[in-house]
Amino acid sequence: MSLLRVENVVKFFGGLMAVGDVSFDVPQGCVFGLIGPNGAGKTTVFNLITGNYNLDKGKILYKDEEITGMPTHRVVTRGIARTFQNIRLFSNMSVLENVLAGCHCRMSAGPISAMLRLPKQRAEERAAVARAIEELSFAGLEAQAGNLARNLSYGNQRLLEIARALASNPGLIILDEPAGGMNEYETTSLVNLIERIRKRGITIMLIEHDMSLVMRSCEHIVVLEHGRKIAEGIPSVIKSDPRVIEAYLGSDEDDI
Repeated sequence: MSLLRVENVVKFFGGLMAVGDVSFDVPQGCVFGLIGPNGAGKTTVFNLITGNYNLDKGKILYKDEEITGMPTHRVVTRGIARTFQNIRLFSNMSVLENVLAGCHCRMSAGPISAMLRLPKQRAEERAAVARAIEELSFAGLEAQAGNLARNLSYGNQRLLEIARALASNPGLIILDEPAGGMNEYETTSLVNLIERIRKRGITIMLIEHDMSLVMRSCEHIVVLEHGRKIAEGIPSVIKSDPRVIEAYLGSDEDDI
């Protein structure tokens, strides 16, 4: 079953075509990789899916509902969460407060209820704190809950972004280069976390330059070059595709 469908998507920046007629389906419950050299259009595709950019042509469907052009906050409430290539945390807020920010889209108490501290608002707040602690524990960060986000190691900041995304209760989580800047130990922890997220029934899309991580984690891969799709398939097929080797992977398969 297809959870996300991208159909003939086109995006221009001025006269530059960033994404050209790209289509693919993301099956529900899988780990889906989007790879390609720098400038291939990968992050642009993510930004089109999540409403950060408006597309020029094509459409995007999530759970068979068209979300083309939908504002970012509505995309999140539909069930799509993401992390960013460049870490975007509230550095002067605590680790727990950062994850609570991810819970906000699921809270319904209005400003009057919040100001008057009505029972509904207090109940939602308690539930949000419990959910945030649960996601921090899932990511291995519960002991850091009271620390400022800026004081975490780089790898743990990456994990905190993922915990915040999970707190929004997504059906699809989009990870933009989650292993960027991580050491080998941190990358191994990330691979394990991705597998545990998948076991929760959450579909994962990721952009990643660490091909070892991609080949270990992804069940299906799309390859972009110069904004166009040049290959699609399971990792073993992608690894041996001559177009992919020429455009991105290189000829030394021992490095993959």
